Amino acid sequence: MVQVAQEVRDTIISVITERGGHLASNLGVVELTLALHRVFDSPTDRLVWDTTNQMYAHKLVTGRRDEFQDIRLEGGLSGFGEPRESPHDTMAAGHAGTGLSIALGIAEGAANRNEHSWTIAVVGDGAMTSGSSFEALNNIVHLNPERFIVILNDNGMSISENIGFLTNWRKRLITHPEYQGILDRMKAISRRVPTGDLIYSLVKRFNTALAGFIVPTMFWTEMGFEYLGPIDGHDFGQLEQTLRQARVPDRPVIVHVVTHKGHGYEPAEDDPVRFHQPSSPLDGGSGAPTYSAVFAETIARIMREDSSVAAISAAMLEGTGLVGVRREFPDRVFDVGIAEQHAVSMAAGMASAGIVPFVSIYSTFLQRSFDQIVHDVCLQNLPVTLIADRAGIVGEDGKTHHGAFDISYIRCLPNIVLAAPKDENDLQHLVYTAYKHAGPFAIRIARGEAVGVPMDADPKELPIGKGELIRE
Repeated sequence: MVQVAQEVRDTIISVITERGGHLASNLGVVELTLALHRVFDSPTDRLVWDTTNQMYAHKLVTGRRDEFQDIRLEGGLSGFGEPRESPHDTMAAGHAGTGLSIALGIAEGAANRNEHSWTIAVVGDGAMTSGSSFEALNNIVHLNPERFIVILNDNGMSISENIGFLTNWRKRLITHPEYQGILDRMKAISRRVPTGDLIYSLVKRFNTALAGFIVPTMFWTEMGFEYLGPIDGHDFGQLEQTLRQARVPDRPVIVHVVTHKGHGYEPAEDDPVRFHQPSSPLDGGSGAPTYSAVFAETIARIMREDSSVAAISAAMLEGTGLVGVRREFPDRVFDVGIAEQHAVSMAAGMASAGIVPFVSIYSTFLQRSFDQIVHDVCLQNLPVTLIADRAGIVGEDGKTHHGAFDISYIRCLPNIVLAAPKDENDLQHLVYTAYKHAGPFAIRIARGEAVGVPMDADPKELPIGKGELIRE
C-alpha cells in the first residue's frame, strides 16, 4: 500500500503542477482514501466527501487513471466529484459544510430500502466549523442512523488557517497525542507513592491534565458519537485498524484522523496555502493586477483614513486579497470561517453600531447568505458593502463555483445598489463610492487579472444611476 500511495501521489503532483488544481488538500488524503477503499465497498458503501475537491486519489483508484491527465480541461474529468463520471461519486459538491447533511440523507434512504450498506462522510476540520455542519450533527444524534461513520480529516486548515472553538479544541487535543499513555502512567505512579501531600499534588495535577485534554474530546461523546482517535492519517496500519473498529452498526461513529496538507511534496508541505490551488504554469498572465488585489489596496487606503471601516471574509482572506490588509489592520479585518450567513449578519450588526463594513466573499458562496442579505441588510437599509468576488464564469473550477446568479438574486432586492466595474480603475472608484453611500451596496468583480489600464492617483465618488458615454 505504501507503493500504491506513492504512485497515486506522484500522479497527482505530475498532473496538477502542470494543469493547475487543488494540490495540497489531495496530497493530504492519499493514505486515508486508499484505506477507505480497502475497508469499505464503494459504491455499495457510499463515500461522501466534504468538499469534493479532495477526491483526486479517489478518482484514480475508481477507474479514471487514464482520464486523469485531462482533469479540469474541457471534456475532461471534473476537478470535483461528478456522478456522471462514475457511480463512485456521490455528489458534485463544491461548497463546504454540506457533506454531513447529504450523508445523513443517504443513510436514511438506505434504511428506508432496508439496505445494510455503510455511509461514510469525510469532513475536513474547516468544513466542520460551518454552521450547516453543526445543524447536521444535531440531527444525526437525534436520528441515530445505523452504519454511519464520520471521518474528521484534521489538517488544521480549510484554505486559510481555521478559526473558532473547534480549532482551539483541536490544538489543545493535539498537544497531547499520547494522552492515553500519559493517563496510564499517572495512574501507575499514584498507586506507588506514599500518602499525604504528594498524593494530593499528583491528584490535582492529574485532574488538571484530565481537564486539559479529555474534556475537549468529550464534545463528541457528549453529542452521542462513538469517538475514535486521534490517529495518524498517513499510517496505513492505524488507519485500517481504526476504520474496521469503527464499523459499529448501531450508532454513529466519528474517527478523528490527523493529516498534513501537502504530505509527500515538500513545497506544498512548506506552504499549503499557496499550494491549495496553484495555477497552471501555462496560464502566463499580462502582469495587470487582479481585481481582488485592487479591491484590497483600495479598502486599505480607506481604512488608513477612517478607523470606522472594517472588512470581513469567510475563510477566504487569501483569495479575496485581504491577507495583507489584515496584517496592517488586525483589529478591523475579520475572518469568520466558513460561515457566510454569519458574516453578513455580523456586518449588519456592525453597520447598525456605526461601523462601515465591507464583506468580501466569492459570488458562489455569497448566495448561501441570501436570507441575511434580504432580512438583515436590505430591509434594514444598512450601509453594508458586499464584494461578490469571482463573479461570472470561472472556467475550470466548474459548475459549483460559477458566480452566475448574483445579478438575479441581488437586483431584485430593495434599497441595494448593484455595480460592476469595467476595469480596475473603475473598481477603485466604485469601492470608494460604496464607502460614501448611506445604504446597501454590492460590487461584482471577476476572477483573475484586470484589464491593465492606468490608475487614477486617488479614488473618487461616482454618481449613482448615471450612465457614462464611452463611444459615440
